[in-house]
Amino acid sequence: MFCYKIVVAFDGTDYHGWQFQPNAMTVSQALTDSFRSVFGCDISLFAASRTDAGVHALGQVAIVRSPIQVPVDKLKHAWNNALPKDILIKAVFSLEKLIHPHAGVRQKTYWYHFFTEQPLPFFQRYGWNVDRSVDIELLKKALSVFVGTHDFRSFCTGNEMNSTVRTVDSISVEFVKEVNAYRIVIKGKGFLRYMVRRIVGACLDVACFKKATIDDLTKALLAVDPSNTLLNAPAKGLVLQQIVYDSKGVGNELLEK
Repeated sequence: MFCYKIVVAFDGTDYHGWQFQPNAMTVSQALTDSFRSVFGCDISLFAASRTDAGVHALGQVAIVRSPIQVPVDKLKHAWNNALPKDILIKAVFSLEKLIHPHAGVRQKTYWYHFFTEQPLPFFQRYGWNVDRSVDIELLKKALSVFVGTHDFRSFCTGNEMNSTVRTVDSISVEFVKEVNAYRIVIKGKGFLRYMVRRIVGACLDVACFKKATIDDLTKALLAVDPSNTLLNAPAKGLVLQQIVYDSKGVGNELLEK
């Protein structure tokens, strides 16, 4: 078997997430089908981050196991030509051996975009239109509750295996003038399923919809109970922006891609 590392960007709107599903089109299925159509064989894909239905990516990392060897330039060009236009392989690297894409992950960066007024039609599928004013300073205070190491059981699906303790390195908020949207930037080594969306939804519940308080967030976090009624932000605003590896991982050349 021959091994490659790929960096993938995709618009997740029309996909049921990354992971293979028997009766639904996913990003990994589209990648596998297109590879087979060009090179006539099947591959195995192992992703660094599982993204859910409707979530987008600029820097998903996946390891490819292939029964054939193809020069990386040819592989990238031919594979991209066969892919749907909402998926793009940004980079391909040949590996000497199989390395799991989880190994050596130092930090993942997610973006969450929201609009406070009706967005232009070609931006609307990439952010949550809350369509009302948001107290940004209050939003920043609410988000700060989640920075650090906590048990995030209250802010995931509730059925995660093993530990639900995670460390959030930082959370910031910036305004992106080009798309007239606010961007929440959250960084950490790893996240639970729905964790970012539930954090964002809960904090906008405080700063926008005024249905909760910062004290409610603190209590919910300490309760380690996923059955709380705080908002879950829609998937369309979430983007896996970048994955950074240490020297034991699959390579820091990704930082330049």
